[in-house]
Amino acid sequence: MGIRLVDRDYRIMKEIDRWRWTLGRHIKCLIGFSGSRSCDRRLKVLIDNGFLERKHYIYGVPQIYQLTNKSRKMLNLNLKKDAVKLELIMHNIAVLDTVIWFQYKYNVLLDKIKSEKELHKQDGFSNRKHRPDFIIIDNKNICIEVEMNLKSKDRFIKNIKDNFMEYDKQIWIVPNSKRKIRNILEESKIMYPNIEIYSLDEVQEYVKSI
Repeated sequence: MGIRLVDRDYRIMKEIDRWRWTLGRHIKCLIGFSGSRSCDRRLKVLIDNGFLERKHYIYGVPQIYQLTNKSRKMLNLNLKKDAVKLELIMHNIAVLDTVIWFQYKYNVLLDKIKSEKELHKQDGFSNRKHRPDFIIIDNKNICIEVEMNLKSKDRFIKNIKDNFMEYDKQIWIVPNSKRKIRNILEESKIMYPNIEIYSLDEVQEYVKSI
């Protein structure tokens, strides 16, 4: 027997799609469930009816939720499944934690937020370029970047410069332990004064309390 989908179910699927995948605790906060049990029950109903799937990828990380072909067809989305890249799992979790931090601490509405995936879709495939992890569109355009591992200093500086040219403010979320990243950002403030730096540790500690 099928279920009757309600507005909240569509919101769940929309959030999972635009972030490519989520953890259950992210859905609880993004959608505003009263508790983990009620969220888990609804997610299980959606799984049992073929709209969602979940899978373990890394030991110690909870199961990851994604859309199925059934839900993609229903929502008129690209049927190609979003890849779960193992090397990006911790980064993507940190990005979603940061979204929730803005949502709860600063009362940012989710419809004011655009994800990296949405920004690339907006650009089109012929114009593939660096995009921030997400942006907030309000009175000012703000880009948010979660930087956990410095891969290339030159590319890092280029991204800072590009963000300065395109956005009113660029907010960088960095682990306390990554002093090199923080130092480059502090030095870059001289030339690119729209930079703000926040602690990923503090962001994730706040999200745990929700």
